[in-house]
Formats: sequence, C-alpha cells, structure tokens
Amino acid sequence: MGIEDKADAKADKLKGKVDEVIGKATDDESRVVKGKAEQAKGSVKDAVADLKAHLKDSVDEAHDARTDDTDVPYEGSDRGNLE
Repeated sequence: MGIEDKADAKADKLKGKVDEVIGKATDDESRVVKGKAEQAKGSVKDAVADLKAHLKDSVDEAHDARTDDTDVPYEGSDRGNLE
C-alpha cells in the first residue's frame, strides 16, 4: 500500500513537472497551469501516503502496547493466594 501510494505521487509530480517545463518552453500557459496542478495533486497524494503510514504505525504501536507480555497473569504455584 505505502510504496505504491508514494510511487503514484512521485509519478504525478514528475508528469506535472514535465508538463510545466514543456508549457514554458512552448509558451502554452494552459499546459503550465496543468503541470502545476498535477504536481499539487502529487504532493497531496504524498501527504496522504505519509499520513496513512503514520496512522498505521500508531495503531501497530497501540496494539503492541496492549499485548505486552507483562499483562499475562501470574501462573505460579500460589495462584490466588493474596498473602
């Protein structure tokens, strides 16, 4: 999921940059605008991919904290003895 999202974002940024450069070279203002919009789209996708990765890490950390081995009840011979 994460690598594909990042690659997709990078492709949009690259395509947008190419369109922008070609638009500037040919004095095609609409292509320049289209290129900048494509780059912005790539930046948004990149930020969303980062957010998804961060949220996944946070969920994994919370899960690991909940399933810590120290939460296992004592299994010793005097189990149930509160003295």
